[in-house]
Amino acid sequence: METKVIILKENYQRGIEEAGKIIRDGGVVAFPTETVYGLGADALNVNAVEKIFRAKGRPQDNPLIVHIADLNDIEPLVKNIPYIAKKLMEKFWPGPLTLILEKSDNIPDVTSAGLKTVGIRMPSNKVARDFIRETKRPIAAPSANISGRPSPTTVDSCVEDLNGKVECIIGGENSQVGVESTIVDCTVYPPCILRPGGVTLEMLKDVYKEIYIDSAIMKKPKKDFAPKAPGMKYRHYAPKAPLKIIDGDLQKTIEKINEIVQNYIDDKKVGIMATEETKNYYKRGVIVSLGSRKNPEEIAKNLFRVLRSFDDMNVEAIYSEAFEEKEIGVAIMNRLKKAAGFNIEKV
Repeated sequence: METKVIILKENYQRGIEEAGKIIRDGGVVAFPTETVYGLGADALNVNAVEKIFRAKGRPQDNPLIVHIADLNDIEPLVKNIPYIAKKLMEKFWPGPLTLILEKSDNIPDVTSAGLKTVGIRMPSNKVARDFIRETKRPIAAPSANISGRPSPTTVDSCVEDLNGKVECIIGGENSQVGVESTIVDCTVYPPCILRPGGVTLEMLKDVYKEIYIDSAIMKKPKKDFAPKAPGMKYRHYAPKAPLKIIDGDLQKTIEKINEIVQNYIDDKKVGIMATEETKNYYKRGVIVSLGSRKNPEEIAKNLFRVLRSFDDMNVEAIYSEAFEEKEIGVAIMNRLKKAAGFNIEKV
């Protein structure tokens, strides 16, 4: 398959129209959002949605999120919208928040992985919403990467993973949030966070104080676990080299990583995920800063880009500092733990 890459700096409307037609014709299009790039198809077209799973190599029991451009678009997709869901929409849509609701009969089982619920999101990215409006369809879209790899935040990463596997890739600006949307299950009471993201628990509690985080999302899932939302079951976000997290007092973390790297044979290339505050304390290895610990949003934005950069540098092992699990740090550590396959050493 030949993949058309449309860069929207020139002929913006023509590019959007061309990508929209591909969707209406049953094709698959990668497109930018404020969280990460998505891989979209008509959510109501079984054959089109199946193309997403084939292109990504994604397990069939991993549900997809349905993206809409305008609030009225949600009505044909769900059976009802609870009061708290409406309050969350008012506060956070458009934006990096997905709501789990009871699906209507219009949503095929392949899109929802056979569940009676579906995740709905309205992205804030202008290109994403213009594209969705042009398709005149709800768009099922996981991240635009090969399943298991770090999610793409640039068009170049989409091309690297999906060239020759999809009909079209739209090139817009780099993703601003850098981690996938927060997912809140509104079919249970009180509502429950199934995936942390750019909309933090603290922000959600300002709307409804009873919202909580499912304790299972920060732990290694059991083999028979049935995921209710994307990213809950399978290893995700993983670079090619094995990743290990060193978790503890920052000074002890630095000492431990230096000790580990020092013991590697000289010709083994080892990557270190550091921060602006710590990068100069490491003595060996390929040292890449995620950003400042004073700015966790910057760390979230850079996380997947840095993980992919180690692939480009052909490192053979990666060691990462841990981060405080509060506010967006919860999302950062959720992604890091999954990328590491929960390989964590306490110090």
